[in-house]
Amino acid sequence: MAEVREPIQVYLSSAERERLERLAASMRISRSEVLRRGLEALAQAEKPGDAALADLVRRGLLTPPVRKGGPIPKGKPIMTLEELLADLDESRADRW
Repeated sequence: MAEVREPIQVYLSSAERERLERLAASMRISRSEVLRRGLEALAQAEKPGDAALADLVRRGLLTPPVRKGGPIPKGKPIMTLEELLADLDESRADRW
């Protein structure tokens, strides 16, 4: 049976949009596939602070989170990806 996909809306800056377009063109894949592969690359990193995440930041593929007073200090993350996705699902449910 085919995998069911659902649409998602993402807001990108002009620079991010251009980067997405360049990556898709150079890799000869769709923009959606670039985003899927990026998500998978992040999921492969075991935990925040992991060398893989630091490498993505160093290469400019991931921007570290910032808060009003500057970068978030090292240590325990504010929330895990799973918690963030669950929070987003809850906020989306409130819209309907």
